[in-house]
Amino acid sequence: MESVASTRLERILGVPLAEDAVRQWPQSGELIRGRARIAKVESHFVGLRLAVGRRHACRNTLVVEWSNDYGDGRVYRNVSIAELRDGEAVRVTDYWGEPFTAPEWRQALGEQLEMPAGGVWPTSDALTVS
Repeated sequence: MESVASTRLERILGVPLAEDAVRQWPQSGELIRGRARIAKVESHFVGLRLAVGRRHACRNTLVVEWSNDYGDGRVYRNVSIAELRDGEAVRVTDYWGEPFTAPEWRQALGEQLEMPAGGVWPTSDALTVS
């Protein structure tokens, strides 16, 4: 029998995936059905490094803020939203994006968001091979 956290997604979420779980990626318009297929997709990302910042749970919803690097040195900031049933994730929607510099016109209207290594979205230094 496989361990509870045998997929990267399970390590990110901190809960097991249901066998019939679905994973949605709105940016690429993909839906992956089933825990086995989710694991198969993950197997293609050799050397991926990741770290979890925070997990927020409210009833049967889990929100996780995390970072990853696909091996090219570019760090992505991610949010995964999981719907739970009996303690297992049954539907997960992932949003991710690469950080960018705010346009000059907006800099006077906002302030710098500090991104410490142990913060919400872990920096490159905090990522580990998964």
